[in-house]
Amino acid sequence: MSLLEWSSLPAVERLAALRRPAQADTDALHRRVSEIIKDVRARGDEALFDFTARFDGVKLQSLEVDAAEFAAAEGALNAEQRAALERAISNVRRFHEAQVSNSLRVEMSPGVVCERHFRAIDAVGLYVPAGVAPLPSTAVMLAVPASVAGCPTRIICTPPRKDGTADPAVLVAAKLCGVTRVFKVGGAQAVAAMAYGTASIPKVDKVFGPGNSWVTAAKILAANDPDGAALDLPAGPSEVLVIADEKADAEFVAADLLAQAEHSADAQAILVTTSRALAEATLIQLEAQMKRLGRESTLRQSINHARLFLVDNLESAFELSNAYAPEHLIVQVAQAREWLPKIRNAGSVFLGAWTPETMGDYCSGTNHVLPTYGFARAYSGLSLVDFQKRMTVQELTADGLRDLGPTAVTIAGLEGLDAHANAVQVRLRQLANPS
Repeated sequence: MSLLEWSSLPAVERLAALRRPAQADTDALHRRVSEIIKDVRARGDEALFDFTARFDGVKLQSLEVDAAEFAAAEGALNAEQRAALERAISNVRRFHEAQVSNSLRVEMSPGVVCERHFRAIDAVGLYVPAGVAPLPSTAVMLAVPASVAGCPTRIICTPPRKDGTADPAVLVAAKLCGVTRVFKVGGAQAVAAMAYGTASIPKVDKVFGPGNSWVTAAKILAANDPDGAALDLPAGPSEVLVIADEKADAEFVAADLLAQAEHSADAQAILVTTSRALAEATLIQLEAQMKRLGRESTLRQSINHARLFLVDNLESAFELSNAYAPEHLIVQVAQAREWLPKIRNAGSVFLGAWTPETMGDYCSGTNHVLPTYGFARAYSGLSLVDFQKRMTVQELTADGLRDLGPTAVTIAGLEGLDAHANAVQVRLRQLANPS
C-alpha cells in the first residue's frame, strides 16, 4: 500500500481516495432480489425450503428451531463460553436500559397541553448473519434492546449450517436474551419471510440486522413497500478508520485495521496519521500479523481497499475522518478524549490505545449495528429508540381553544384550507353561543 499525503492531493483525488469499494450493480441486484421476494410472497414456506437448498446447500425438514435443537445447543457450549455471552448481555442490557426515556409533558399555554409517549414496536424481525462466520454477538445486539423496549413479538432468522442446524452460540445467545422463536433461513429470502410472513414465520413490522448486499437490498425493497416492513438503517460492508499520532503503537494500529478487514473482501480499513514512521511501522506489522491469522485469504483481498493517509496535523486528520464518516472510528492519539468534540460523523468512537474496536463488537455495552458506507453523516447506530415509536398527544380545554384557536384559523387561511379552519370555527362558535 502506498502512503498518500493528504495535503498534496487535489480535491478530485481526495474524493477518489475516500471512495468505498465498488458495490455490485445495484439495479441488477435489486431485480434479482425482487424476484426472490415475489417468490416468497407467492409460495411461502415452499420457496424458503427451495432457496435454502439452492443457496445454503441444505434440505431442511422444518424451518423453526425446536426444543431439542435448543437443548443440544446448550450442551455444545462450555461454561466459559456461556459466561462470556452472559457478561456481554449484561453490559449491553445495562447500557440500553439507561436509554429508557420518560414521557414528556409541556403546558404550552393555559389549557393547551402537548405530550410525547413511547410505545414498543409490536413485532420485530432480527436477522443474524452466518455466511462468513456465525455472529452470536449480533443476536445479542438485536435481541437485548428489543427486550428492553418490550416488543411483544421477537423472532430471529439465521442461515443454517451444512448439517441443517443453527449455530449453537446464536441459539444460546437468543435464548439468554429471551428470544425463543428462531428460524433457519438466511439471505434475502429471510428478510422477505419476516417482512411479509409465511405459514411458519410471522410477519413483523420492522426488520433489523446487518447482512450482505442481498440482505440489504431486500430490506430496502421491503421498506419501500407499504405491505412490507420498515428497516433499521442502511448499511454496507464493514469499515474502520484509525487516527494515530507518533506515540501510537504500530502493533495496536495494525491489529485494529485487520480486525475489520477480516469481515469480508470488500471491507475497508483506513489509517490517518501525522507520523510517517508510524505509517511505515504499521505496514510492517500488517504483513507480520496477517501471516499468523486464520483468515489470511480474506485479509489479503480486503487489504487491497485499505488506505494510508499522512496528514500535516491532527486537525486535518479529524477533518478527513468527518468527510469519510466511518462506521468505526478509533482514536489512538495522546489525550484522545480532548479530540471528541471534533468528531461529527462516526457510527461509534473508540478512544485511546486500550480501546480496541473488538470490545464494542462484543461486550463493552454499546451496540455494534452501525451505519456504514458514509451513512454516519445522517444516521446513528442502533439504540433503544429504534425499537420504539414516539407518539405525540395534545389536549385542549375550552379556554385553551378560545385562546389558541384563532392562530390555527389564520394559518389555515394562509394555506387555503378552509375545512381545517372550519373544524376550529364550529367549536369557537359554540363556545361563544352555548345552547
